[in-house]
Amino acid sequence: MYQNNQVNLINSVKENRPRLVLTLGDPAGIGPEVILKALADQEISQKYDVTVVGNRDLLAETYRKLNLTENLAPLANPDDLSVCDVQLDGKIQGEIIPGIGNAASGAASFAYMEYAIAQTLAGKFDAIVTGPIAKSAWKAAGYNYPGQTELLAEKSGVDRFGMLFVARSPHTGWTLRAILATTHIPLRQVADVLTPQLLTQKLDLLVECLERDFGIYRGRIAIAGLNPHSGEQGQLGHEEQDWLIPWLEQERQNRPQLQLDGPIPPDTMWVKPGQAWYGNSLVQNPADGYLALYHDQGLIPVKLMAFDRAVNTSIGLPFVRTSPDHGTAFDIAGKGIADATSMKAAIHLAAELVSQRLAQKNYELVISSGASNL
Repeated sequence: MYQNNQVNLINSVKENRPRLVLTLGDPAGIGPEVILKALADQEISQKYDVTVVGNRDLLAETYRKLNLTENLAPLANPDDLSVCDVQLDGKIQGEIIPGIGNAASGAASFAYMEYAIAQTLAGKFDAIVTGPIAKSAWKAAGYNYPGQTELLAEKSGVDRFGMLFVARSPHTGWTLRAILATTHIPLRQVADVLTPQLLTQKLDLLVECLERDFGIYRGRIAIAGLNPHSGEQGQLGHEEQDWLIPWLEQERQNRPQLQLDGPIPPDTMWVKPGQAWYGNSLVQNPADGYLALYHDQGLIPVKLMAFDRAVNTSIGLPFVRTSPDHGTAFDIAGKGIADATSMKAAIHLAAELVSQRLAQKNYELVISSGASNL
C-alpha cells in the first residue's frame, strides 16, 4: 500500500498538479464560503488538481445565496468543481442551518473528514486541506475528539504527531514555524502533562519536519520556558530547574548539528519573530522553528502576527495535511464577508509540502541507488 502511494504521489507531482482534497469543515460555518472564494483564484485552480469533499447541493445553495451579496469577492461555480458528494441522512441534512453549529453539522463535518482520510490513505490524493470544524458540534454528534488532528492520527495509525503553525510574512517573506508541545487541554493540566519524553517527541517531529518538508538540516530551534522569566532560577516555578534545563542540556549533546536556544522566557521569545515578520532591521538570526509548551503560549503571538494567513500543519502523518488557522465563525456565516486568505495559504502550503516531500524522496532514491552500485 505504502509503495503504491509513493508511485501515485510521484506520478501526480510529475504532472505538476498535486492532488489536493478539501473538506468543507462544518457546513454551518464559513468553510463553504472560503473554499468557493479560494477556488475562484486561478493560481489555485490551474496549478492544482483539487477535489472538494462535502455536499454539492449545499455548495450550490451557498453559491446562490452569496451571489446576492453586494461587493462580494469572486466565487468558484460549484458546477465547475470536482466534488465528492458525501451522502448524509436526510434528517441530518435538513437540520444544517447556516450560522448554527449543532449535532447535524458536526455529523456532516465528521463524515467529510472520514471520507477524505480514507481516500488519501488509499492513494487517491496527495494531501488533505481541512475546513474549520466546531469541536462542540462533533461532541454533540457523539464524536469525542479534541480536534481534527487527533482523528487524522488515529485513522492513520500513528501515535507521534504534532500541530505546527506555518506562516509566511507578507512584509519580508520570512517563514514562521511554531510547534505546540501540548494542545487542547486545560491550562491547569499543562505542567503535569509536560515531561522530558513528550518534549523529545515534539522536538523529534519538528526536526524531521524541518528536514523533510523545508530542507533545513542544521536548524536553529528556540524553546520556551514554562514559567514567567523561565522560573527566575526557581523563584517563579521549579519546572525549569527540576527538569527542563537538564533535558535541554542533554538534547544539545544528542543533537550537536542543531542550535537549541532556551529555555527562553515566554514573554521575550517572540520578540525576534515579531521583528523578522514586520521587517525590523535590528533582528538577527531568527530561529527556523519555535517550540511552545502550551496552546496559548504559541498561538497568541502566531495569531497576532499572522491571523489571516497562518496555516495549521499536522506533522507526523503519512500524508500532508494543512488547515486555515481560524474557526467556523458561525457569527458571519453566509454573510459573504469571510476572508479566504488563510484557506488559500493552506492550499498553497499543502502543494509546496507535497513537492518538497517528493524531492526528498527522489534524493533518497538517488543516494540509495548510488550506494547499491558501489
